[in-house]
Amino acid sequence: MLKEAFHFIYPWRTYQERFLKDFGDHVADDHLHVVAPPGSGKTVLGLEMMRRVDTKTLVLAPTLTIQNQWEERMFECFVSEEGCTVPLSRNIKKPAHITFATYQSLHAFAKNEMQGDMGLLLDFFAKADIKHIILDEAHHLKNEWWKPLFALKKLEDCTLTALTATPPYDSEQSEIAKYFQLCGPIDIEISVPELIKEGNLCAHQDYIYFSEPDEAQVQYILEYRMKVMGFLNDLVANEAFGDFVFNHNLYALADGKLDSIYENPDLYIAILVYLNARGHAIPESRYELLGADPKTIKLPTFTQEWAKKLLQPLLVNDREEYLENEALLLDIDKQLRRVGAFDKKRVDFKGQKELYRSLAQSPNKLKSIQEIINFESAQMGAGLRAVVLTDYIRKEFLESGNDDLSTINKLGVVPIFHHLRQSLEQHPERWQGKNKLEKLAVLSGSLVIIHQTLEAKITQALASEDYTLAPLAGTQFTIIKPRESAKNQIVSVMTAMFTAGHIEVLVGTASLLGEGWDAPAINTLVLASYVSSFVMSNQMRGRAIRIQPGNAEKVANVWHLTCIDPTVDGGGEDIEKLKRRFDAFCGVSLESEPFIENGATRFGLPTGKYHKETLNKKMLTQASQRETIKSRWETAITTGKLLVREVKLDLHPKDRKSHTKKVYHTDAVKSTLLQIGAFITITVPEILVNNAGVYFSRGMQYFLYAITSSIALLLLPKTYKAFVRYLKYGRVDKQVDRMAQAVLKTLRERLLITTQVQYLKLGVEYLPDGEVACFLTGATAKEEILFTTCLQEVLAPIDNPRYIIEQSGWFQRKFGFANYYAVPSLFTGNKKDATLFYKYWHIYVGKSTLTFTRSRDGRKELLKARFHYLNMEGGLKVEGSAIWR
Repeated sequence: MLKEAFHFIYPWRTYQERFLKDFGDHVADDHLHVVAPPGSGKTVLGLEMMRRVDTKTLVLAPTLTIQNQWEERMFECFVSEEGCTVPLSRNIKKPAHITFATYQSLHAFAKNEMQGDMGLLLDFFAKADIKHIILDEAHHLKNEWWKPLFALKKLEDCTLTALTATPPYDSEQSEIAKYFQLCGPIDIEISVPELIKEGNLCAHQDYIYFSEPDEAQVQYILEYRMKVMGFLNDLVANEAFGDFVFNHNLYALADGKLDSIYENPDLYIAILVYLNARGHAIPESRYELLGADPKTIKLPTFTQEWAKKLLQPLLVNDREEYLENEALLLDIDKQLRRVGAFDKKRVDFKGQKELYRSLAQSPNKLKSIQEIINFESAQMGAGLRAVVLTDYIRKEFLESGNDDLSTINKLGVVPIFHHLRQSLEQHPERWQGKNKLEKLAVLSGSLVIIHQTLEAKITQALASEDYTLAPLAGTQFTIIKPRESAKNQIVSVMTAMFTAGHIEVLVGTASLLGEGWDAPAINTLVLASYVSSFVMSNQMRGRAIRIQPGNAEKVANVWHLTCIDPTVDGGGEDIEKLKRRFDAFCGVSLESEPFIENGATRFGLPTGKYHKETLNKKMLTQASQRETIKSRWETAITTGKLLVREVKLDLHPKDRKSHTKKVYHTDAVKSTLLQIGAFITITVPEILVNNAGVYFSRGMQYFLYAITSSIALLLLPKTYKAFVRYLKYGRVDKQVDRMAQAVLKTLRERLLITTQVQYLKLGVEYLPDGEVACFLTGATAKEEILFTTCLQEVLAPIDNPRYIIEQSGWFQRKFGFANYYAVPSLFTGNKKDATLFYKYWHIYVGKSTLTFTRSRDGRKELLKARFHYLNMEGGLKVEGSAIWR
């Protein structure tokens, strides 16, 4: 019916054709899962999938605005409203051939009309003959929405289509698993570079603007750190607690407790670390369980992390087992709470609540926004179309318009508005052009503020009963309070004024404007949100990077705010959180050779101390060169065809600044030969000249012996270190390639990768910073994800896998270097699959041992493997990324 009723009336984009070409393969498992950024035409693609599946369809969207967009796109791109012969419904209680609804309406229908009975809900839609469910912006699913959706998935012969810009990778693992259980594996992922190449998104660049906490915040941070340090020192010196830990069952090794040790390896090692810090001589028998040589073992220092591993089970997880020691534990509990490191049954010495929330909400970010808008206005003049998005409105500051700015000390819509307004009033020269004050406005769901000169544009567009006007005391602005029924209309009016330039700077909430809002005129976006997930961050960026019809030269600047913790290297938790958000989207590098990659690597951020002025100057200089950003995108795009997932392995992340340890990433033999060559060509001639007299007086034999001994003494230490590292890791790129082959062969034999082998290419290469990257090209998006996920599990430090592989040859055992690797969880459901992976591991990687860790002996090996990683020099870091190739 649908196939005959309408067709797409425009040419398909290249990436859309790529998906539709393999539509039959994608739909074979009754799932269609598309990941694509905002502005990529997901709705149009969803409508075409609805047409091809050609059954009665229920389309679900997160908001009424997005629901209406489906109907609008259908009439714009497939069939006119007058020519539509397909029965439509916007009422979930009365399904038609195509029914448009929201997740909220489905939830309300299930709860109220079906009395929460999912069986009744399933029967209702089965009788309505619904055979196709489309989930738009599927990352939005709230807890209460899961049950009705999983119920609908049980409809007989039902196809489920999921569309999203970003899967919720930053959620809890259980939520991620539930998401993919509902939506199915990803069939295609359309990337930003593809869209820019096609001209469907504009060139853009992310920038980070840094602020610092004020003196009071710095003092608070230092005091917190001192309290934590004092607590740890007191804990080590606490005789009563020390005796309690010393007599703990895991350490006492009472009969029958070995299994408990193998089930709680972190606690056992934490006990050893704590007792070692107290000066206890740890008996050799305790080390033997770790599979380590007592003579060479080196326990880690008792740090915050080890204190957390020690106290979390004692104070929370297993506390009821220590009732006779409750008074002691209660005292430790109270000390932790006084420090601020214990909240909601969670030991946290980082101070997530006490420390970094204050940095995330630092009022100094208000000054950052002011400086960014001043800068962008000077750059863009009347062409500026800036949007500042934040989390809260903060109406309590509405009447603070004439107060000292220092009293407006929270991040929010109203505080940002007042800072920008006062900046304009007191320093009009900071913004280019005349009458800039009227160019500032606020747009949120419950608060709208415009300059008095723009009132007429509102009154002309809205009926008088749809709003009220009230002056904002002490300012030239007016507060507009729209009725609920007129909210969508006022958003449209404000958007039109913004596009036309009557408003140049719009301050709003992420909840209203961060998703579904269409204003392609935006060329500057400031993200002042600190509670949003990286899914929402990606949605907010999507507002700015859309193309603007009639403006082919548009380049968008996207500003991210962060507050430096000056008391630690690396900038602190607020910067770390921002870095994690960058994993959700890719962009072009800021400097040097242009490349396109996700993550924060492309910014070249420091590893040590952060200097605000230097970093901000660098960002502002780059942001002033919009034409350069456009050319960098054009150059970088020519270097690849698709965004490819890869696994990065960094063997010394804790020593990032040092280049002396890059022998890890170099063939040890090559390194040694180079050293010998340098010695022979530089040092030996010098010795010959300086010792010519010895040659004539004592003879050639003595002289050669002296030269040989000198070379051996000088080169032996470096050669030995290189040899030992080579025994431990081999040549890293070769080792990774062999492991990747084992993963790939197993996936192919399991028919989890079905792309013909001649199209697949496995790549391993060194990166400029010394990391090793491994990637698979020629596969589908679904296959790429499976491959990189499995390889990441293999290379990551051992956690708690069902099967492990011990890779150990004679030389490695001789030097005490046994390497352990996890069998990917995809292959651990049964012994047959684990054995299949081990077969290919044996073929490609070499002699090894497979161990099932859920047995008594297996848990002992698991404990040994986990301790092995604690003693690895420099640590180990494995991460997934996506790069344009």
